[in-house]
Amino acid sequence: MDFLNPRALRWKIAALAAAACCAVAAVVGFLVHDATRERGLRVGTDRTLTRLIAAEREYDRTGKAPADIDVRSRGELPEPLARDLATFAEPETETETETETGAVTESGPPDTGAYATWYDADPPNWFWMWGAVAVADDRFLVVRDDMSTEVRSLQLLDRSIVKSVLAALLFVVPLAALATEPINRRLRHGARTARRIADGDLDARIGTAGRARDEVTEMASAVDDMAAALQRKLENERRFTADVAHELRTPLMGLVTAAGLLPEDDEAAGLVRDRLRALNALVEDLLEISRLDAGAERARLDPVPLGELVADVVRRTGTDTRVGTVDAEVVETDPRRVERIVVNLVTNAHRHGAAPVEVTVTGARIAVRDHGPGFPADLLERGPQRFRTGASERGRGHGLGLTVAQGQSEVLGARLTFTNAPGGGAVATLDLTPHASAA
Repeated sequence: MDFLNPRALRWKIAALAAAACCAVAAVVGFLVHDATRERGLRVGTDRTLTRLIAAEREYDRTGKAPADIDVRSRGELPEPLARDLATFAEPETETETETETGAVTESGPPDTGAYATWYDADPPNWFWMWGAVAVADDRFLVVRDDMSTEVRSLQLLDRSIVKSVLAALLFVVPLAALATEPINRRLRHGARTARRIADGDLDARIGTAGRARDEVTEMASAVDDMAAALQRKLENERRFTADVAHELRTPLMGLVTAAGLLPEDDEAAGLVRDRLRALNALVEDLLEISRLDAGAERARLDPVPLGELVADVVRRTGTDTRVGTVDAEVVETDPRRVERIVVNLVTNAHRHGAAPVEVTVTGARIAVRDHGPGFPADLLERGPQRFRTGASERGRGHGLGLTVAQGQSEVLGARLTFTNAPGGGAVATLDLTPHASAA
């Protein structure tokens, strides 16, 4: 089913839309995550510094730290805090400090008035914001503030973003698949029409339904123009073939009549009559092909015992051909056209193949097999082509016999197939089963 085909255009477009949606969501999600994380760190830092400032004032006023504040020595500080505080330490001598207004010199008590913070994170359950300030020689007020609330909020935000993206994909993917259905419908219609043209329906056209003026419309217009040009060319060729055959027929009949007046025992006269018969057969084949191409042929169906018909036709060819029947059926068909097909197939087998030639009737199928080199690959792939035998090893000829047989089988609504037997040799099978041509 085309709708479930993962290689269909609709799913490729849906996948592209989903990829674009995911890319946008990833970028937005990263920016939101990073901004929220930075905001959480700022909130934690401000809260820690607020507690430190309040504790420092309490310590300056009473000489004691609040109950929830630790007083530690430098050696008891976490290493990152100690290192951070060390960068703020001022020597007892004068130092030059670069400010926004220029270089100034100032001095003060060592290790006092500097605040340091450190975010101590050890997922999944350890998230603390540390803060420290020096209040005396080797005395520091230390605050540790829990950041779990901010971290959980960030995790909830991440999950919400993922859920939102998945929900958006559940909406975007089917919508993209449905939105491409009009384009897919037009492309499928174009493909079906192209197949009809390839199968011989030269009147088929895609057309330009609707007001769309896009690439699909341009392609449909180009295919229609190509089909019209091809139809004109083929019709000209058919008309030329029919005209040539008709023009040749009248002088050919005169030649045949004149050849009949030649002596019967003259070798040259016999050669002339033989070549005239071949030329007459060629002209008749050309006329028949022109009628088949024009669609002027109609089958006249009658109940026919297929086994008896084929045996009689093969006998009248005068060739050394074996005939076998297996449960031959009585079929509704045109016996004259079946005779024409069988004669052409048997003649082709003797002319281009090798003995023994066998004709087997099984049910409503007729198989003609020779034991020669087999059909060439080009014929097996493309079917019979007029005026081509396909391979030099199969002999030379005007190459119309199989083409006529193919055309007559189409008039009968039958199916004519060409294969090579596993043991060698060519096999042509005419299937007269009803609806066989659609199989």
